[in-house]
Amino acid sequence: MQELTGEIKNIGFDNVSQILIEKIPFEPSLIELCKMNSCGNYGKSYTCPPYIGETEELIRKVKSFKYAIVFQKIYKLEDSFDIEGMNDGNKNFREITEKASKLCKLIYNDFLILSAGGCRICEKCGVTDNIPCRFPNRAFASLESYAIHVSSLAQACGMNYINGQNTVTYFGAVFF
Repeated sequence: MQELTGEIKNIGFDNVSQILIEKIPFEPSLIELCKMNSCGNYGKSYTCPPYIGETEELIRKVKSFKYAIVFQKIYKLEDSFDIEGMNDGNKNFREITEKASKLCKLIYNDFLILSAGGCRICEKCGVTDNIPCRFPNRAFASLESYAIHVSSLAQACGMNYINGQNTVTYFGAVFF
């Protein structure tokens, strides 16, 4: 596992940490924020509620694994209103998370990878047109959609959730 942790870090993440699943902080009430559509993706993506599945079922799925490798990437922004920089960072984070997924597929038959925010591969998710996901092997759900309290997860892993003024930090994890 130590070797995999190092290989994942070398993909381009700033910090990587191993954690036992039993130490992962779940907060089912996070899904209420989804239902309030605070990010605008509720009901618009297969990787977000309500399509991602029932919260308790998702938590059980994560708890069926023994370990996780949590990874983060910190992106510099021009200022706290740099939406373009945040979107560019999110796109890059998705790309390097996909590299981590490909690496894990070489090692594990059964694993789960979660990323930051909902899937943004397609400009418009197939769920809105009632067609199947176009990229089911590349679509990552968010840690939050599985009721994982990310700021507490960061703390449990010895990582900072907030990394200074004019930065945005994205988190993901692979469970195995």
